[in-house]
Amino acid sequence: MNGLLEGKSAIIYGGGGHIGSAVARTFAQEGASVHLVGRTESRLRAVADQITARAGRASVTALDTLDEQAVQRHANHIVDEFGAIDIAFNLTTRNDVQGTRLLDMDVEDFLRPTLIGLRSNYITARAVARHMVQRGSGVILMLNSGSGPAWTPPDVWPMGGTGPADAATESFMRYLASEVGPRGVRVNCLWTAGVKLEDDPLDAAKDMLNNMSMLRKRPTLQEVANTAAFLASDRGSGITASIVNVTSGITAL
Repeated sequence: MNGLLEGKSAIIYGGGGHIGSAVARTFAQEGASVHLVGRTESRLRAVADQITARAGRASVTALDTLDEQAVQRHANHIVDEFGAIDIAFNLTTRNDVQGTRLLDMDVEDFLRPTLIGLRSNYITARAVARHMVQRGSGVILMLNSGSGPAWTPPDVWPMGGTGPADAATESFMRYLASEVGPRGVRVNCLWTAGVKLEDDPLDAAKDMLNNMSMLRKRPTLQEVANTAAFLASDRGSGITASIVNVTSGITAL
């Protein structure tokens, strides 16, 4: 443990998922108290047990990040209980539909990732930023696949509404960073795609991603988590309104 986040308090929305749990474990290893939020308490509890088994600090709250009153109450509670929210990272799923061409896609399937992703990021970021600006410090992180600026999605795998949803998230990130930056709060986004899971069997789609990558490999969960820890730490204090590419070069701009 390097202690990058020693003494920090971090909320991980979507903390029971693959990326969320990896980020939560890494943040805890770096000294942060992590507060895991998601809809399925059993998954959150399993991650919290892993963290506390290694002498880390973790709390669990089951809620829907699309419920603005519940999210704000939770943020208020974390501040009351722990004194501050130093870091917030939204890793909740958007339920993207991919593999269907736009001319064959339902309107609801096309719009879903934008509507869910933007609403969830806005609700959670607004809730924590209200506290961060009062304190004069804090870091808000978001994540997407880097498909927003892509001119041509892969012909073999239509991306549906993923690119527009990514672009909307990035635009919101920059707007928010501009508003809260003068009050000491940083806002950044990570790109990642095709993340390699433990014991992840290689199939044709994943082999395609390997070949698309400049490093000829997919990014790992630990690489994403390590990058997030750096951005959330004081060592990343000069970075805001920025996108950090953790795709192994699958996506490039």
